[in-house]
Amino acid sequence: MARYVFKLPDVGEGTAEAEIVAWHVAPGDRVAEDQTLVDVMTDKATVEIPSPTAGTVLSINGAPGAMLAVGSELVVLEVEGAGDQVPDETPGDTLNDAPVAAQPEATAAAPAAAAPAPDVAPARPDGTTPALLVRRPPGVKPTASPAVRRRAWDHGIPLQFVAGSGPGGRILHRDLDRHLAGGGGEADGVALAERPSSLARTGVSEVPVRGLRRRIAESMQEAKRHIPHFSYIEEIDVTALEELRLHLNAEGGTARPKLTLLPLLIRALVRALPEFPQINARYDDAANVVQQFEAVHAGIATQTPGGLVVPVVRHAETLDLWQAADAIRKLAAAARDGKAGREQLSGSTITITSLGALGGLATTPIINRPEVAIVGVNRIVERPVVRKGSIVVRSMMNLSCSFDHRVVDGWDAASFVQRVKTSLEQPATLFMDQPR
Repeated sequence: MARYVFKLPDVGEGTAEAEIVAWHVAPGDRVAEDQTLVDVMTDKATVEIPSPTAGTVLSINGAPGAMLAVGSELVVLEVEGAGDQVPDETPGDTLNDAPVAAQPEATAAAPAAAAPAPDVAPARPDGTTPALLVRRPPGVKPTASPAVRRRAWDHGIPLQFVAGSGPGGRILHRDLDRHLAGGGGEADGVALAERPSSLARTGVSEVPVRGLRRRIAESMQEAKRHIPHFSYIEEIDVTALEELRLHLNAEGGTARPKLTLLPLLIRALVRALPEFPQINARYDDAANVVQQFEAVHAGIATQTPGGLVVPVVRHAETLDLWQAADAIRKLAAAARDGKAGREQLSGSTITITSLGALGGLATTPIINRPEVAIVGVNRIVERPVVRKGSIVVRSMMNLSCSFDHRVVDGWDAASFVQRVKTSLEQPATLFMDQPR
């Protein structure tokens, strides 16, 4: 038997380091060739690292959250044959240190610390203990059923001061009976009016910033540090657009993907961006070069359980409404399931961000660096507006866009948004041939 030291491979072009997300093996495990050893996160995506050979895991390097450089030791395997290390009869001694076991990311399986016992007031001269004066430490909540809580509320009894006789200190109806029979209330010398209406909260939770959340934090910090943002917000009447969208969905039935606003917005961007090539661009500030693209690779900011990612609808200029809707649906599903690959999460030239029904009145979105523009969609609301001297109800939406002022001037940004506004307010123009 011999040792095989498996080092962190280059998991993507330009990747210098990766973060350990989760281990799938532990020292002592037998692994097969191509079996997943660990999940690592690069600057774009989570990648599964398979075993290059069959063997037994002797040691693993790095707990979840640790950053490893490409080429550094990842796993040491005991394999049949020559391996790549001199055989050693002391398997406990791998390289320079003893095997490092991966630390679990969560401690849910660990035994919970026992909750501090409630302080009970001294007994009365007659030997009874006033249940009202049982005081739990701050942060320890009394346990009781909804019916018990309702009854305590009706009688003006704060459960924080009631001793529970049920399992785990659960407060039962008999505890309320005993409390009331024992004179729990103002007779105990602690008037309800003198008690605080609520207890001070003293708990502090420490949440490690790792994985996708750390990548998001770093990306946002870099974007704000390097890009001088400015935002332009415009109001758009989408009444006709919404009527068209609902009509197309009804006509298409189940044979076609349901249209949301996003495919229509993508089509408006595809028509507008050729007039504003400086907006469909990426800025390499290290080389002082702006790359302007003819193709429209639309990033769609997508909320996932782990945080915000941006899958990319490539060559949006070649897609019709339903193809764009299908691409958005598939990419969003892959992103939420954690199955989106690096190629699906990189290469965008302009990004769209939308909070849907939670979109608010206006936002100031942060640019997805190294792009130079981001288009933010706010929620659609019906409100009265003045049209041709009359007050009518229309479906209105604000479009909130941010731009990199190093590349995009205010006039160009405003002209671009007005061009998009015209297309959305006159949706028939979305389907007209553009002049060449």
